[in-house]
Amino acid sequence: RKQLEKMTHWFHRNPLKATAPVTFNYYGVAAGPAASKICSDLRSSRARLLELFTDLSCNPEMMKNASDSYFSLLQGFINSLDESTQESKLRYIQNFKWTDTLQGQVPSAQQDAVFELISMGFNVALWYTKYASRLAGKENITEDEAKEVHRSLKIAAGIFKHLKESHIPKLITPAEKGRDLEARLLEAYVVQCQAEAQEVTIARAIELKHAPGLIAALAYETANFYQKADHTLSSLEPAYSAKWRKYLHLKMCFYTAYAYCYHGQTLLASDKCGEAIRSLQEAEKFYAKAEALCKEYGETKGPGPTVKPSGHLFFRKLGNLVKNTLEKCQRENGFIYFQKIPTEAPQLELKANYGLVEPVPFEFPPTSAHWTPDTLAAFDLTKRPKDDSTKPKPEEVVKPVKEPDIKPQKDTGCSIS
Repeated sequence: RKQLEKMTHWFHRNPLKATAPVTFNYYGVAAGPAASKICSDLRSSRARLLELFTDLSCNPEMMKNASDSYFSLLQGFINSLDESTQESKLRYIQNFKWTDTLQGQVPSAQQDAVFELISMGFNVALWYTKYASRLAGKENITEDEAKEVHRSLKIAAGIFKHLKESHIPKLITPAEKGRDLEARLLEAYVVQCQAEAQEVTIARAIELKHAPGLIAALAYETANFYQKADHTLSSLEPAYSAKWRKYLHLKMCFYTAYAYCYHGQTLLASDKCGEAIRSLQEAEKFYAKAEALCKEYGETKGPGPTVKPSGHLFFRKLGNLVKNTLEKCQRENGFIYFQKIPTEAPQLELKANYGLVEPVPFEFPPTSAHWTPDTLAAFDLTKRPKDDSTKPKPEEVVKPVKEPDIKPQKDTGCSIS
């Protein structure tokens, strides 16, 4: 299998969401073997899915099977069985607690199975981004692995988009400001996944020596994606969004440098050597900005890994390319063209006709066949114990997820959270 050495990438990752344990024990309410079996299956499939989030041997097929298994059972708590618009009578039977990717270990709680569906779906999407990051940081990534990185990021984008458009609006209690289920955060995650998938497209286009004009256009569109994601987060509290925003800003500068670098090559090929030099000087300026932001990223406290992006192979390669291309243009101008270098940088009005990334459409699986009218009837809500408000309820502890420590690959300096 062909190895694509130019494809080493580095991506920022926020931590997984953590959740309080859920037993699905409804003493007196769940009467009969069928109801007890559903509860037991919900408990075990939820535990299995949570285990897989931190299992380094987990692959997309395992993740899909485990998540489909849990979600199809959970649907019985959300949707009525007769395909009407009516919701399941069990939707509000259980309280679920989840932490947020940015706000540490302070959990949000909702007594709503839709909140559980969205929160767990969010973690599945995060898992796909972390799986992509783990593969992309390998020293010698194969063509098949690069395709898997690309696909995983598109799947994650599709999940985040589906949650935002189809399920968040169904919540009775709207998401609090700055929490994962708020529209701004979900939009930022969608756009970041699209941008990162396009990074893989760019690396592939460079590998196959596609026209510099196409590479410049793709890089420009990718920079715009990063800028859009950063702008989406601009109204969030800096205390928990600063590190993530530094990443988005540095990637925006990095891919703007890429765009100017390859645009310069296009200009040189059209005998516009003076303009090519000016384009490369602009690439140099944006690369220096990205380098400064790398340092700031490493020093910024907040959710995400502690790494030095400027030491990464993906970063150093662009620096050498800009330097060498600029020197080549200057030599050509000194020998052949003798053109004046414009004071203004060329306008990048580039549109990519190929390689733009769209999220993979996502749907939750249908309700499990184990849910029948008889099974549902076996849950008798009139048998629920009356809440004794005088007694304080014990707080369920939400422990942080202990994520696997990925050691940096040789020469790439890559690390994911």
